[in-house]
Amino acid sequence: MEGKKWEEILAEVHRNCQLALRSIADILPETQEEALREELMRQHEDYEKMSGRAALLAKDRGIELKNPGPIKKAMMWSSIKMSTLADNSRAHIAEMMVRGTVTGITALKSSLGEVEKANADEEVLSLAKELLAAEERFEKKWKSLIA
Repeated sequence: MEGKKWEEILAEVHRNCQLALRSIADILPETQEEALREELMRQHEDYEKMSGRAALLAKDRGIELKNPGPIKKAMMWSSIKMSTLADNSRAHIAEMMVRGTVTGITALKSSLGEVEKANADEEVLSLAKELLAAEERFEKKWKSLIA
């Protein structure tokens, strides 16, 4: 079985960041508590930085990165709106963010575990590992807010 190429890892980093940015943008208007809003904004900024770095790496390497499609965005938006309509408490928002970060962590770990070691692009792998570490920090933060 052939492993994932570094181009696929870069695409995964970009996709992960774009979905996180979209989710945070959808959750922010439903968030009343200021401390939660500040944490969401901090994380949004981190995702923006990593997304920007992924875009620069792609541009330097002549790769076109695709954004999530409108159907995926609409499904995420409606899911978030319906979920927060029923409950926009701190614990519920934190649970939603945990689910999102766990999904991102799982996708990144899977991709990194399958990457071809030969011809690996170290900058891309470094960015993927940095995003993974950030997602793991975010997960811990959100879990601490559930209780």
